[in-house]
Amino acid sequence: MPKTVRRDPRTPRARSALSAVLLTLACLLVPLGTLSVWATYEIGDRDSYVATMAPLASDPAVRSAVADAVTGSVMKEIDVGPLQGTVESFVRDAVRSFTETAAYKTAWNAANRAAHDAVQSALNDDSNGEVTIDLAPITQQIKQQLKDDGVPFASKIPVRHTEVAVLQSDDFGWLWRSFHALQVAGVWPAVAAALLAVAGCLLAGRRRRAVVATALGMALGALALLSAIAVGRSFTLDDLPAGISRDAAGAVYDALTETLRVTSWVIVGVCGAVALGLWLSTRHRAGRTPTTPERGRTGALV
Repeated sequence: MPKTVRRDPRTPRARSALSAVLLTLACLLVPLGTLSVWATYEIGDRDSYVATMAPLASDPAVRSAVADAVTGSVMKEIDVGPLQGTVESFVRDAVRSFTETAAYKTAWNAANRAAHDAVQSALNDDSNGEVTIDLAPITQQIKQQLKDDGVPFASKIPVRHTEVAVLQSDDFGWLWRSFHALQVAGVWPAVAAALLAVAGCLLAGRRRRAVVATALGMALGALALLSAIAVGRSFTLDDLPAGISRDAAGAVYDALTETLRVTSWVIVGVCGAVALGLWLSTRHRAGRTPTTPERGRTGALV
């Protein structure tokens, strides 16, 4: 007489519980993985960063903010007495004209390249001091432009190695350290999310339902990241120091987070389509399942 193999009823429950844990972790890692890839390859890579910031050279709000900042810096170095206001207006017009030239775009890219290197150096060294860039090359170009336009005393504008603080790392605290951790993590949170999702679905008793739940969870994770980006934008613009253009800061924020937002929407769209497709497929299959005929007491079909 063959032996009856008894299955431990706790085994399916344990597999289901483990599957649920793995799938939950996978969904939670979606926004983290998206952030880490963005921090590493969009912000951490100098060429990608400069390419992202390059179009802002033509943004009206950014050009206006740059013109105001440069004009203020130049006028601190010259004194023409009662003609100060007239010269300042002339300088401002000259600087605005300069922001339409190819030389300005070159200077803009150089400044962003220097700023990126300074920030990455501070991140890698775990520095708590100021992040600075040297504006001497840009000042030299502006000075030459003003001299060519005949601005009084333009030749007396000193061109020195001016260290300008662009960031104070200890002002950001945990956010600064978190961003550094994201760059160190690289692609691994995203890889872990994919592996956990696959493992969780394979362990699930009802795999189709598990895939649908996972897709919906990942879509929700991406939507949560989109909400965080929007909230971060609001907080960033609300906490701007006096004298900084809100429109220009908003343009910079939007440029830096564009890839992050596009990636999040792609995740929402793909995961939503997968979940919807599987759900419709399940309903279609359920509707086509033939009914089992009932048998009477005599065994004949009725």
